Amino acid sequence: MQYLTDRKRAVGKGSAHSGAEHHWFMIVSSVALAIMVPIWIFIFGNALGSGYEASLATMSRPFPAILTGLMLVVGMLHFHKGGRVMIEDYTAGTTRKVLIMAYVAFSYVMIACGLFALVKIAL
Repeated sequence: MQYLTDRKRAVGKGSAHSGAEHHWFMIVSSVALAIMVPIWIFIFGNALGSGYEASLATMSRPFPAILTGLMLVVGMLHFHKGGRVMIEDYTAGTTRKVLIMAYVAFSYVMIACGLFALVKIAL
């Protein structure tokens, strides 16, 4: 027999037992994106205005390539978690399951395609 108080059972758990982890992931990824996005826009904007060879040279340097990869992965995971909550809030039943599967698949395919393109450019 376990003797747990109501507070001890509830600490760190929502009704689905994962709310706190999801909330913290969204906060941490938001802060990370708030720092990375302005730096990435500055680097990408400079590369965008130059020619093909200069853009290729910019994106093949380590810092811009790593930052772009981080932006892609963190941004798409943030997109994935936020969109999933939206689908869970506004749909029900089989529609919810199908939309979540499609949304998760879309998110991971976008990460894979983006990283593939980045590796092709950087190498």
